[in-house]
Amino acid sequence: MEILNKKMTKRLDRPIKVLQFGEGNFLRAFADYMIDVANEAGVFNGNIVIVKPIAYGNLDAFRRQDCQYTLSLRGKENGEVKVVNRVITSVSDAAAAIEEYDKYAAYAKLETLRFIISNTTEAGIVYDETDSFKAAPPKTFPGKLTKFLYERYRFFNGDKTKGLVMIPCELIDNNGGTLKQCVLKFAGLWKLEADFLTWINEACTFCSTLVDRIVTGYPRDEAKEICKGLGYEDALLDTGEIFGLWVIESDRDISQEFPLDKAGLPVIFTDNQKPYRERKVRILNGAHTSFVPASYLAGNDYVLESMRDRDIRDFMTKTIFDEIIPTLTLPKEELHTFADSVIERFENPYIKHALLSISLNSVSKWKARCLPSFREYVCKFGKLPPHLTFSLAALMSFYRSDEPSDHALIGHRGRDSYKIMDDDLVLEFFRKNSKLPNREFAEAYLSNTVFFGEDMSQYKGLAGMTADYIDNIEKLGIREAVRRVNTAG
Repeated sequence: MEILNKKMTKRLDRPIKVLQFGEGNFLRAFADYMIDVANEAGVFNGNIVIVKPIAYGNLDAFRRQDCQYTLSLRGKENGEVKVVNRVITSVSDAAAAIEEYDKYAAYAKLETLRFIISNTTEAGIVYDETDSFKAAPPKTFPGKLTKFLYERYRFFNGDKTKGLVMIPCELIDNNGGTLKQCVLKFAGLWKLEADFLTWINEACTFCSTLVDRIVTGYPRDEAKEICKGLGYEDALLDTGEIFGLWVIESDRDISQEFPLDKAGLPVIFTDNQKPYRERKVRILNGAHTSFVPASYLAGNDYVLESMRDRDIRDFMTKTIFDEIIPTLTLPKEELHTFADSVIERFENPYIKHALLSISLNSVSKWKARCLPSFREYVCKFGKLPPHLTFSLAALMSFYRSDEPSDHALIGHRGRDSYKIMDDDLVLEFFRKNSKLPNREFAEAYLSNTVFFGEDMSQYKGLAGMTADYIDNIEKLGIREAVRRVNTAG
């Protein structure tokens, strides 16, 4: 079969508007896909140059395929299982920042360039005072960006119409603000002129984003069969779920320059992304954290199995719709629509999401994802949320072990054993306290302010209800205990 190339795709030579730090699967299935759709819809008309920002890896496959690749989005949408294949033609070129520094740096002088998109992992947006302006390029991503912006500033003589819009996609809170602070710190460290700092502040825009799409990458076990169906070879084949969401927060409105929403894409422009981040963390991540320990103890190994288990599914839906959504601020209809999409994502037959993987560090995850809903439910209704409370009891039952094993504890599910993975402090607590009577065990756990940032035992009736749920799990079995809380709740 022929290798995919630009003659086959008939790629249009659009102006380069986007420089993208990161050649990985996520951005190719997310940002590059959305820009491709916007180009086809006639609302953007701009292509991308991908930058490989680190020494690891190479761009050989991009060169062989003229940066063309296929994206296969697979999952459930409106109750129907779908596979949507699309050849992505929005990428014009690729450059290695280290091995091809001059080629990469020349893009700073490109008249049409307007946007910088990045995904350099959570550890990518860091300030390192040992980074050097003289390096070609500097070693950190913010260092590279600072020098790139400075070269652009110098080339265009400080023209404020030549500023750039930064749209980082790294998974940290306030990613745009954090990136800007790093750039300003580097400008100070390297003693760059004050007018450059003014240009950064007045001509450039740093957006903060929330990105949401599960990208499963190159389908190694299926690639041969997929390419046979496509009729060509594609070493850059990428896969992901159908659902996607891009929330872009900025002080200056960029929606007219970057009008992806006009192509019907799930892009939201806002001056406050907090409600959308809260919605995702509380509903999607909170649902995961609340049902996973109970589902695993009930005999399931994957999220999809959990959704096919009526008891666990009922538990999850009651948690979301009865206890989480009532505590959120976005319109109820919007929250219900998002929750429905979350359930469809959990039902995706193309993704095998292991419960034990999700269970990693569940103690801190419960604090971040479930505690805010718990706290606000109590404040709003003056009573304990039964399902979120049961999720605490299930978590404690899942973690309850005094068998150490190489930075883990060994738990038991019937005849099966499993590793409980968390911080050493958490594991040590359970190792020392797991043999306590249930009420004392519950009080010890709930009063641990390190785990919750507050003394949870002070919530009236919580220690007793949690201990009762643990009793039910032990005496009746996890499944009957879940059924009872579903019926009572």
